[in-house]
Amino acid sequence: MSATANQAARQAFAPNWAARAGLVALALYAVYAMAQLDITWARLATGFGEAGRFLARMWPPNFARWELLVEGLLESIQIALLSSALGILLSLPLGLMAARNLSPAVLAMPTRAFVALCRSLHYVIVAILFVKAIGFGALAGVAALTIASMGFIAKLFAEAIEEISMKQVEAIRATGAGLGAVLLYGVLPQVASRFTGFCLYQLDSNLRNSTLVGIVGAGGIGGTLFAAFKRFDYDFVAAILLSIIALIFLAEVVSGRIRAAMR
Repeated sequence: MSATANQAARQAFAPNWAARAGLVALALYAVYAMAQLDITWARLATGFGEAGRFLARMWPPNFARWELLVEGLLESIQIALLSSALGILLSLPLGLMAARNLSPAVLAMPTRAFVALCRSLHYVIVAILFVKAIGFGALAGVAALTIASMGFIAKLFAEAIEEISMKQVEAIRATGAGLGAVLLYGVLPQVASRFTGFCLYQLDSNLRNSTLVGIVGAGGIGGTLFAAFKRFDYDFVAAILLSIIALIFLAEVVSGRIRAAMR
């Protein structure tokens, strides 16, 4: 073996000292941050003990007030479905206008800025703003989750459009077709499956999020959950949490079936 080959063999797995130094610095900072935040083993041990007693008070779950439980779940489902539908409908034109391969920069840049604005704030903060603006209830939750859906789906839809093959689009344009025909036959067929996946994911996400916005007064099962916590009604809390988990699992099964049917 030549000297060059020996040198290459020796350097094949040469240590990356910069990466090692970075890991050491990260570990040291983690220790420093834990000290600043007063995260100690004693506090963790105390917390685990309190958690055990808290979980013991939640068992067995109490489903005696199932009417209140069902009412909250149905409201959360309605919030999720309505906000998803509105978000999807509004995201279609936004995604088309934000795609830089279809829209001029004078239109695409402001649209992308608006979509980024929709994603700038957490949906719970947006829900608080809508609760303050239009009052308590499901309308605030629908408005907050619609904004969140627009920010998510429009961004992914625009990125999917930017990855399409322009040959098909140019072929449709060469026939003298208008903008509507170009979008219908040249753009949408290339992104339809991905857009459907985005919509199903957002619906699944909104089902979870609709249970959280209720905590700040935006309707849904979250309000029932928060009220149960305030009453120290922990067995009913357990029943609510188990129902939410069952709802999410059911939504996952249904969305999986829909994805499988579309393949």
